[in-house]
Amino acid sequence: MRVAEPVARRDLSTAPLLVAARGGRPSRLPVWFMRQAGRSLPEYRQVRGTVPMLQACFDPEMIAEVTLQPVRRHGVDAAILFSDIVVPLKAAGIGVDIKPGVGPVVDHPVRTNKDVQGLPALEPAQVDAVQRAVRILTSELGQTPLIGFAGAPFTLASYLIEGGPSRNHEHTKALMHSDPQTWHGLLDKLADITITFLRAQLDAGVDAVQLFDSWAGALSERDYRRFVQPHSAKVLSAVASAGVPRIHFGVGTSELLPAMREAGADVVGVDWRISLDTAVRRLTVDGRPTPVVQGNLDPAVLMADWPVVEAEVRRIVDEGRVAAGHIVNLGHGVLPATDPGVLTRVVELVHSLTP
Repeated sequence: MRVAEPVARRDLSTAPLLVAARGGRPSRLPVWFMRQAGRSLPEYRQVRGTVPMLQACFDPEMIAEVTLQPVRRHGVDAAILFSDIVVPLKAAGIGVDIKPGVGPVVDHPVRTNKDVQGLPALEPAQVDAVQRAVRILTSELGQTPLIGFAGAPFTLASYLIEGGPSRNHEHTKALMHSDPQTWHGLLDKLADITITFLRAQLDAGVDAVQLFDSWAGALSERDYRRFVQPHSAKVLSAVASAGVPRIHFGVGTSELLPAMREAGADVVGVDWRISLDTAVRRLTVDGRPTPVVQGNLDPAVLMADWPVVEAEVRRIVDEGRVAAGHIVNLGHGVLPATDPGVLTRVVELVHSLTP
């Protein structure tokens, strides 16, 4: 299958999210939500129906429709590509599936050097469906930026090694410490797969990218720097030439924030376990420039009465004013039971506040 040439990007030089991501002063505070496209929306449940998750992630028309739904409903300042972090693994031919109520499950866990050597590479043509979805979206989004994304090498490695979601990551940490050579060989391969996946999205026209490291918070800073940071840095460096903002986000990573910033992202995502102003102070150690941050409303707060939600949003916006730029978001993904009307009200509130 022939791989299409990179497309020309839209002129979004004044889009609030992109202005804020580059440390400029946007016309309004930008806001979007991780997992804004998904189970919280009745229109999503209607469109996807009983289609398995990974099948949906390889259907260009469905990807585009689901990605557009929260933009239409909420008026958010960015669309996030509807996908999953294991999509590039599946596309490359690795035996992985998403089981409802469980998450990604791997047919054959990767725990030896032989296993690592047997992992296939990802070719751009294998994610052609994703590229086609991106092209549909950029033709329909107008002045709304589209964020592409991928899972970071550590989180992908954890799924592959554990065979699925894990609370303690015991097999992952055991391999990391007992066989560093195999560990780094695995993460190097996964970094290459992630780079190919992100470049495919960039070539198709996404306007920013986000690297998710969902499980990085399971590590100490020392282990993160030794075993993980070089591979995330490889990914972020490889897509720097595209000239689009790069967002790096992890869960439970309050103690890792300086190390994550050193991996090279333009925007650091912050979860709800630390205030934004404290995060900014941590991110400016050693005289580093004031960072651009994203976050960080606790998704569970959206279940509270509106006065509580409003107060929390205003607090987060105030705390974010010490950053060089602030993209308002949650500290993790939208919970499935969230009332979509509350998300719309949050967007309206954020847009009413002075940037």
